[in-house]
Amino acid sequence: MTRTIVASATREVVIGFDQPFCVIGERINPTGRKKLAAEMIEGNFDTVIKDALEQVAAGATMLDVNAGVTAVNPNETEPPLLVQTLEIVQNLVDVPLSIDSSVTAAIEAGLKVAKGRPLVNSVTGEEEKLEAILPLIKKYDVPVVAISNDETGISMDPDVRFAVAKKIVERAMDYGIKPHDIVVDPLVMPIGALGDAGRQVFQLLYRLRNELKVNTTCGLSNISFGLPHRHGINAGFIPMVIGAGMTSAIMNPCRPQEMEAVRAANVLNGTDANCATWIRTYRDYKPAEGGAAAAAAPMPSAGGRRGGRAARTGAAARME
Repeated sequence: MTRTIVASATREVVIGFDQPFCVIGERINPTGRKKLAAEMIEGNFDTVIKDALEQVAAGATMLDVNAGVTAVNPNETEPPLLVQTLEIVQNLVDVPLSIDSSVTAAIEAGLKVAKGRPLVNSVTGEEEKLEAILPLIKKYDVPVVAISNDETGISMDPDVRFAVAKKIVERAMDYGIKPHDIVVDPLVMPIGALGDAGRQVFQLLYRLRNELKVNTTCGLSNISFGLPHRHGINAGFIPMVIGAGMTSAIMNPCRPQEMEAVRAANVLNGTDANCATWIRTYRDYKPAEGGAAAAAAPMPSAGGRRGGRAARTGAAARME
């Protein structure tokens, strides 16, 4: 069984088909969040600290950390800011981190200071990216998110996206990187723009699990981009995509409706032994006023475990 191991200084988490779904908190990302970007540029990390604490309290298994505040000279500005952000977050919480950047120099700078075994987010099928990122993955012995697009962009054909994922896995093996350290992002498209986006993902997940035997992730809220009541769509998508084989997702754990769907999927998928987490979390559950779900207690970590922002669709929408 494929298992991807990530770790902080004190906690190891396993991503796998037989593990609880890995929730990677998305909030520490200034993409589409002008206020957060402005704060980080000024050296103000109050929102970063608040988001880190709230996401872990809400049940995040990991935290994604991105410091891409500007497109101006990112090779110079992003590495030190990412290092500073990573150090603040990892000294504040004990969950593993995902180092999220499209700047190679920032990823390497982050790897030098990250404690434990972080996830790198990300590499694409572009030759330039493969040659820049894969040696770092091998050198630091860490797992990496592989996004299923290349020089031709993001294909609307799921077979093409699978071929790109396969290419990345095979190239990684040339560097001595095992498939269990490749976490493929099959690229979730907005269902409002592409009516078969859900079916495409389910088809891709089946092939990724059974043919490539790799773990998977996605920017979960991309599925609902442009639609009203997005969290209802997201919450419906979660158990379906988990049932199809998705093992992690970058998402907002502070949405009770979506976290309830994750916990329910873990119960129904058999990865919440004896329904222990569900019972502990919801034993004293009471609906909030207006029928909204009451805030749930934190969800324990999985096991025991979107990336390069330019490659994703709807990156800014994830922050809503």
